[in-house]
This record gives sequence, structure tokens and C-alpha cells, in this order.
Amino acid sequence: MSDTSRSRAELLRELHELRQGRDRCEAVLGERKCIEGALLERVKELNCLYGITRLAQKDGLSLDDLMQETTQLICASWQYPEITCAAVTVDGQCRATPDFVRTAWCQASNIRVQGEPAGEVEVCYLEARPDCDEGPFLQEERHLIDAVADLLGRIVSQRRTEEQMRALSRELIKAQENERQRIARELHDHLAQDLSMIKVGLERLWAAHPPTEAAESQAADVTERLSTAIASIRDLAYGLLPPGLTELGLVDTVLRHCEEFSLRHGIAVEVFADGMEGLSLDFDTQINVYRLIQEALTNARKHAAASKVTLRLIASFPDLILRIEDDGRGVDLDKCLAKAGREKRMGLWSMRERARLLGGKISFRSKPGTGMRILAEIPCLRRTRGAQKTHPDR
Repeated sequence: MSDTSRSRAELLRELHELRQGRDRCEAVLGERKCIEGALLERVKELNCLYGITRLAQKDGLSLDDLMQETTQLICASWQYPEITCAAVTVDGQCRATPDFVRTAWCQASNIRVQGEPAGEVEVCYLEARPDCDEGPFLQEERHLIDAVADLLGRIVSQRRTEEQMRALSRELIKAQENERQRIARELHDHLAQDLSMIKVGLERLWAAHPPTEAAESQAADVTERLSTAIASIRDLAYGLLPPGLTELGLVDTVLRHCEEFSLRHGIAVEVFADGMEGLSLDFDTQINVYRLIQEALTNARKHAAASKVTLRLIASFPDLILRIEDDGRGVDLDKCLAKAGREKRMGLWSMRERARLLGGKISFRSKPGTGMRILAEIPCLRRTRGAQKTHPDR
């Protein structure tokens, strides 16, 4: 009887231990499930912040588009994405998910730029959900919406700074161009004319009172020096303000400059133009495209030791495409740009800023031994209807 009782007691003890083991397993499984859920939420949060950072790094993505795509990332990162809607407001401009409605279940965080309010991030649930830390929202979601608002504030601040820098660059280039034109007119209309009048006056004086035989060679030398100075001043004035740009148009002015460049420096320059007939470009566009070409040719001569340059102007509505290639020694672009920054050289920087000034973009491709390839795409191309072709494509 005692053996039977002991066996029963042992069975009950074993059963009790099994139940304790089961409870411990269930507790561990429950804890594991909570940890997995928390980790999943953290992954969603990281994906949201990483996704916004990736968007901010996209070239050409406007702030409006970034805001719109951010709303989608936000919805996917909240606890109940299927009933989540979101909106982002910056400087009075609001971008939201198509189903966005401000409901009773809403969470918001202010966007601040340099300490000043600039907008707001809003997240709403379209249906009721059980209460958590902040209404139906988790404490972690409060941290996330604040982090998103802070990140957007830094992105907006950076965009504003970049826009201010671009505006200053545009003003610098405009001031530089205006000063070039002023100096060119002063040189051509005053200094060159004054020297020409001095030369004519000296020639008349010597015609009326011929110099002695000893002074004749000196007089001829003075006349020759004046002629050289006048020619140099006119060349300088033409370089500062290309003659005929308004009257002849961009292609003919570029062709003339390339011919003179080739004769002066012994570098072959081939010019091709396609679709340029009947185009009406404002002066700012023409002069800045001309400067891009001028700078590219100067780089090919001074730094690339090129023997041939090929230049293509292609009208492909709504862009004007400029391609410039040389057969020079090429460069390591990263090192070249870094060196240009240290030495405050303006060549490539000036070309990039001129393209931005026109609302376009420019790219450089080169490596040692392969020459340089420049591609610029300039928008705001306007076609004049019924315009007559004034020059052949080259």
C-alpha cells in the first residue's frame, strides 16, 4: 500500500514539475515573442530613418517629392500600417498620403530649422486601437516621430543652405559677367580708340615733319608697338565680351572663337551643331554656354596638352546638350577637384556653377591617359516658330 502511495506521490510531483516547466517555457516563449516584436518595430524605425536619409541623398529629388515619399515610409513604420495615414508640412506646403484624415487618434511632432518652427509631421490612425503608452501609440513611436521631425529639419536646413550658396554663386557669376562686359566696353570703346587716335596723330605728325634718319627706326618701332598694343587690347576685349553673340547667334560665335583658338594655339577643334536652327536663346543662356566652351578649351590647352578637341551642340527639346571631348592626358577627377579647391582654381567650379545658374547639370568624365569628356544639359530651350535657318549645321 505504501509503495502505491509513494508511486502516486511521485507522479503528482512529476506532474507538478512538468506544469512548472510548461509555465516557464510559455513565459520564455512569451518573452521571446515580445522581444521579436520589439526588434521588428526597431527594424521598421531604422528602415524609416534610413529611407529618409537615402531620399535626401538623391540627386535632383525636390523637397516636395521627398516629403511625399517620407509619408509612405512613415506609414510602413507604425504599429498598424494598414490603418495609418501621415502628412508632412514644411513652410506651409503639405504633402500627405492619399487617405490622410485628421482623426481622434493622432500623433504630431514639430519640425524646427535652426531653432525656429518650420512645419510638422502628423501620423493618424483611421480606426480605434487599444490604448498603449500615448493613446493607441507606442512610446517608441513617439521617439520615432520626433526623430523623423528632427531629421527633416536638418534636411530642410541643409537644402536652404545649399540654395543660399547657389544664389550667392549665381550673383557672383552675374557680377563677374557684368564686370567683364563693362571692362570690355571700356577697353574697346575708350582705350583702344584713344591709342588708335594717338597712332593716327603720330603718323600725321611724322608725315608733316619727317623724323631724322637716326630717329626714323625709333618712330617705326613706336608705331609698331602701338599697333601691337591696340590689337592686344581688342583681343582682350573680344575675349571678355564676344562680338556678334547677339547678332550672329551662339553657333556662329562659337565657331569663330574655335577657329581663332585653333589658329592661335595649334589645337584642332571640330565643331558640330545639330537642330540649332530656328532657336531663340536669351543672352544669359548664350553667354554662359559660350563661357563653358571657352573654359573647356582653356583647360584642354593649359592642363590636358590636347591636340584635338571635338565640340557638339545639340538641340534636343527641352534641353540644349553640349558635349566636349579632348584627346589630352586626362586626370584623376577626385584629385583634380580636391587640388582645385585647395588652390582656389575656378575652372571646373565655374563651369559647374554656370550650368546650375541656367538650371542645368554638367558632368565630367576622365582618367589618366583617356582625355576629358564633358556633358552639359541646359534647359529652357525655346524654339522660334517659322524662324529661318541662319547658319548650316556643322
